[in-house]
Amino acid sequence: MALAILVTLLGLVALGWSADKFVAGASAVASHLGMAPLLVGMLVVGFGTSAPELVVSAFAAAGGNPEIALGNALGSNIANIGLILGVTALLVPIVVHRGVLRRELPVLLLVTLVLVGTMLDGETSRLDAAVLLLVLVAQLAWSIRTGRREAVTVPADELAVEIEERELERAMSRRAAWGWTLGGILLLVASSRVLVWGAVGIAERLGWSDLVIGLTVVAIGTSAPELAAAVVAARKGATELVLGNVIGSNIFNTLAVVGLAGLIAPSVNDPSALTRDIPVLVGMTLALVVMGYHRHRDGRINRVEGAVLLAAWIGYTVLLLTTAS
Repeated sequence: MALAILVTLLGLVALGWSADKFVAGASAVASHLGMAPLLVGMLVVGFGTSAPELVVSAFAAAGGNPEIALGNALGSNIANIGLILGVTALLVPIVVHRGVLRRELPVLLLVTLVLVGTMLDGETSRLDAAVLLLVLVAQLAWSIRTGRREAVTVPADELAVEIEERELERAMSRRAAWGWTLGGILLLVASSRVLVWGAVGIAERLGWSDLVIGLTVVAIGTSAPELAAAVVAARKGATELVLGNVIGSNIFNTLAVVGLAGLIAPSVNDPSALTRDIPVLVGMTLALVVMGYHRHRDGRINRVEGAVLLAAWIGYTVLLLTTAS
């Protein structure tokens, strides 16, 4: 048991570090290749944000543990809304821009409902997985097209941060950029395999199901780097970046993570996923949408709403741990 816990912790640390290095290297490669900032942000950084969940879920499915993959996606999405947005809003109220209300939040809700539709028959088949991946492709194409057509006004402080980051990316040599990108991918793969091995070991010794271990240990672990980044962003006052990151990550987790795992290993879903976890995810997504549309004078998700989101996540996690089987 001690060995499994140690291996899991090491896997989580290596996973977070390698994901960060992969994003930095891939962004620098994209800059050297002359990719537009929009494509870098949506494809390179967007993929990198969910890279831990994606790689962990792929190896879990390939290793005969598809419920860990499903639990990882659902648990990460719930943690993104309840834990990350909750903690961020408690620190600094979260700015909600009009574009988020008009486009991103409705898309997140629609994508969540698509996932519910694919799970109603109690299984994730290759057809279900194909539907999710096709929706992902359509959503990415629509987002890129929309982003190209619209002029985006960036706040001065956010623009300064972006310019600084882009200069740092260009400052990285081509060799270093490719090295960090390829090295990050290799370490992502290795740390994911280690993490899945340790998580399965913990689940077996505690008598927990693969779904529960995916919803708790794996989901919280793969969301930890995003939580750290959110706290840093909150201290800098860039809370709108946190909200955008959470929405994008949840869309990617729902479509790419569940879709890829289902394509690798179709599975019969644990009934509790549909009766317990999906209602929580839908409820928290709806709560986020309501909080976003219930615009306050300053257009923010306030500390009280953040406390509600965090309390909901804590209550859900306690329920999982007390009823784990």
